Amino acid sequence: MSDKVRLSPQQWLRTIGTMLAGLIRDGWKLLISLPVRGWNFAESWLLDSKKARYGISVSRIVFGVTGLGLLLTNFRTRLYSFGSGSVWNDEVANIKSDFPKIWIFSSFHNAITNDAAYTALYILLMLLAVLVILGWRTKIVLPIYFVLWVSFIEANDMIGDQGDNMYRIALFFFLFADVSGRWSLDARRRRKNGTQRILPREISNLFHNLVLVILTAQVSFVYVSGALYKAGGTPWSGGYAIYNPLSTERFGTWPFLTELITTWAPLVAFLTVGSMIMQMCFPLMLLTRPTRIIALIAIMSFHIGIGVTMGLPWFSLTMIAIDFIFIRDRTWKGLLDRIHGGYREARSEVEGPDAPRDAESEGASEKPMKTGKSTQKKAPTGDRDPEKTDAPAEEERELVPTPTLASRPRTRASGSTRIRKTGTAPAS
Repeated sequence: MSDKVRLSPQQWLRTIGTMLAGLIRDGWKLLISLPVRGWNFAESWLLDSKKARYGISVSRIVFGVTGLGLLLTNFRTRLYSFGSGSVWNDEVANIKSDFPKIWIFSSFHNAITNDAAYTALYILLMLLAVLVILGWRTKIVLPIYFVLWVSFIEANDMIGDQGDNMYRIALFFFLFADVSGRWSLDARRRRKNGTQRILPREISNLFHNLVLVILTAQVSFVYVSGALYKAGGTPWSGGYAIYNPLSTERFGTWPFLTELITTWAPLVAFLTVGSMIMQMCFPLMLLTRPTRIIALIAIMSFHIGIGVTMGLPWFSLTMIAIDFIFIRDRTWKGLLDRIHGGYREARSEVEGPDAPRDAESEGASEKPMKTGKSTQKKAPTGDRDPEKTDAPAEEERELVPTPTLASRPRTRASGSTRIRKTGTAPAS
């Protein structure tokens, strides 16, 4: 047996000093590199590609549905609620809002006393909401819709609520984002005719991604400030705040649901305190995927509950529409793949394996069989434009999602299942 090596006090001090010096050196290098890493990450995230293209397109659709729903449900009482029948509230003579004083937002205010002109503007606004839903010429339609919507909603300040403020704010920032990149007639036209670029790709990506950042900050401010305001009130800290509005005639629109919710005191306390905690923690829960899923389910359930039980559907739909930007494109594509795969399986079971396929699915199965050489010949030279090269492939997978492993062609080799090699890389 060898004797144990014993270090002298001087050697111990030298060893500890070396370790501390290494830790300080590595920590200093890490501290110096953090700003550089942060800058590189921010530059890559903002400029490389557009994020949440499916989510913000869904937000556009839900915003159009919200505007159209509000206009349709108030069409019969439009003159009484917003038009000449509301002159008694002194909104025409003494304007409460500053927007009608600006000429570009004064069209509905100037037409209040003219029923025919007001109805024509009302119907025009409904048609624009339909075009926003369809995503037709969004870069032209959306600014006109924004101007007319602000003119309509601000002409009568007594009827508005906080949902109108969020709708107006988000609709303004939508003007600078690619809200029709997916699930729109604009996206379909781009696939057929190509994209005519006005701004450089990096600038377009920057505007789009900055809109996502701004909307995230705006929603976080609303939720956190609302939670802090609630925490300072006795009803909320006491755990019975939701009982009060649901017991009123104005907000208790469904007496059966109101009685079902408010009968059991522990449920009232749980919903009251839970809503505050959820709103307070919402921005932090967005940082990781598991907590983000919990936060989105909780916040959307919260808004659905408000919209149904308290009769505030348009406010709830506005907030839900903005929350859709937090769902990743990968999730939307996976959902499309599962839906399309289930449709193909159900169709094959009904029609049989020898049933003729439609041209769309047949074209989708033939495209991966191209050779790598032909693919390279069609690749553009010079500065690559992702919306003319990579984007068409992604948008094509949007209409015909990538088949699942169960429906892909397989070959047996050594007892394993492998995907058949083609000239193009399999879509992820």
